[in-house]
Amino acid sequence: MTAVRRPLPVLLAWVVVAALALSAWGPRDRTTWFLETVWVLAGLPLLVLTRRRFPLTDLLYVLLAVHALVLIVGGHYTYAQVPLGDWVRDTFALDRNPYDRFGHLMQGFVPAVLVRELLSRTSPLPGSRWLAPLTVCACLAFSAVFEMLEWAAAVIGGQAADAFLATQGDVWDTQWDMFCALIGATVSVLVLSRLHDRQLDGPPLTSPCSDAGSTAEARTSTAGTRPRLP
Repeated sequence: MTAVRRPLPVLLAWVVVAALALSAWGPRDRTTWFLETVWVLAGLPLLVLTRRRFPLTDLLYVLLAVHALVLIVGGHYTYAQVPLGDWVRDTFALDRNPYDRFGHLMQGFVPAVLVRELLSRTSPLPGSRWLAPLTVCACLAFSAVFEMLEWAAAVIGGQAADAFLATQGDVWDTQWDMFCALIGATVSVLVLSRLHDRQLDGPPLTSPCSDAGSTAEARTSTAGTRPRLP
């Protein structure tokens, strides 16, 4: 049997590649562009290389593509100067461009589904009450690590890192960023878990090849065999 054709991940990959190429043309700050899009530059090839051995659900592919676009736009304009964020700021009389806050909400919202999928397919946690809190904790931990990376960039780059930090004069920006990631992860788990479970428990993401019927590979490509705790 041959692998099931899934055009959606391919289409999403091309959309992200096109957006990445456009964003690289004349960004406001080349260093900021690289620092913000490095996750896309590293993650996209990884997803392509693992698409057959460990394919993801369509829900996760869509969310990862949307998150990539958020990062790409923030990298091109810098988070403090995204035009859409300026419009929201002026329309609602806010004291800052809110695109950075939105980016950190996404930093929790999307990784929550990624963590949940990895734990559901590679651990005995599906069905356990620990799955949701551990997913949220993992996202908050990632957000904290990201803030440490921003701290390192500030120490190394000095004022040159201001565009990357996008603090916009807020001394509590680090705490707000982690709080937004926490809110995003929590909302994601509450809103998307049922839909995510339906995709995980649905038909196999790929059909097993005739010469590759190992039990381990079948577990990663067949969601219906997810282990569950009582």
